[in-house]
Amino acid sequence: MSEPTESRRQRASRRAGEFPPAPEPLPRPVLDSHTHLDITVNEVGVPQGGAAADPVAAAIDVAAAVGVDRLVQVGVDVESSRWGAEVAGAYKAVVATVALHPNEAPRCRDLDASLREIETLAAEDRVRGIGETGMDFYRTGDEGRAAQEESFRAHIAIAKRYAKTLVIHDRDAHADVLRILDDEGAPETVVLHCFSGDAEFAAECVRRGYLLSFAGTVTFGSAGALREAAALTPLDQILVETDAPYLTPMPHRGRPNASYLIPLTVRALADTTGADLDDLCAAISATGERAFGPWS
Repeated sequence: MSEPTESRRQRASRRAGEFPPAPEPLPRPVLDSHTHLDITVNEVGVPQGGAAADPVAAAIDVAAAVGVDRLVQVGVDVESSRWGAEVAGAYKAVVATVALHPNEAPRCRDLDASLREIETLAAEDRVRGIGETGMDFYRTGDEGRAAQEESFRAHIAIAKRYAKTLVIHDRDAHADVLRILDDEGAPETVVLHCFSGDAEFAAECVRRGYLLSFAGTVTFGSAGALREAAALTPLDQILVETDAPYLTPMPHRGRPNASYLIPLTVRALADTTGADLDDLCAAISATGERAFGPWS
C-alpha cells in the first residue's frame, strides 16, 4: 500500500523554518498551478518575509513580491478539498481544485460517499478543477489499483459534468492514465501535474492537447529526460508549479518549497526551451487563465 499522507506532512514539518531566500522577481506575473497551501502553512510555516498572523495571506504576499500572483490550491482528500474551497472563497489570489488523491482512494472506508463530497464541492464557483486524481503505481500496489481506477473514472465524470479542468497525478502509470482517459473521454482541459514522462510520452500528451505542468524536478541534474520533454512542449501547453512544500527546485533541493520559488523553475524552463523569459511568463499566465479561469 501507499505511504500514508500524514508521514509526508511530518517530514515537511521537520524542515520548518528552513525556507530558502527569495529569488529574483520575474518580469511578468505567473501562477503556481499546483500547491498545497494547507500543508505548507499549517505544517511547515510561513516563508521568510511573511507575517504569521495570517499565514495564508503571508504566503500569498511573499509569492506576489516575486511575480507569482495567482495560486491553485489542490485537494488530496475530502478535508483538504473543503479547506481549499474555503480559502479560495476568502482570498482573491487563490482558486481551488478538489479530489481524492489516487493513493487516498484505496484507503477510503466509503469511496462512494467521499466521491459525493467531492462532487458537492465541485459545484462551487471558486473550485476550478478536479484533482489531483489519476493513477500511482509507485506507492500503491496491485491490491489498491482497482480502487484507484474506479476513483479516477469517477473524477473524470465529475470534471465533465461541471466543466472543470482535470488535474492528473500520474506516477509510473503513463499508459494506464491514457487508456482510462481514452475509455472515458477526456474533459476539455487536462493538466498533467508534475509532469514526469519522457519526450515520447510528452509528445503523445501534446498531440492530445493536454497541458504539461512542470515542477522543480525539471531543475534536477538527473532530469535530462524531463528537460527533453519540456523542450518539445509548445509554450501554450506549458504550466509551472511547486507542488509545495515538496519538490523544491535547485539549488535548494531538500528544503521546503513554496510558491515564491516558482521563478527558479520558470527560468530553468526558459533555458531548456530557448524561450524568451518574458514570452514564457506571458504564455504561462495565459494558459493558467485558460485552464482555471479568471481569479478575480
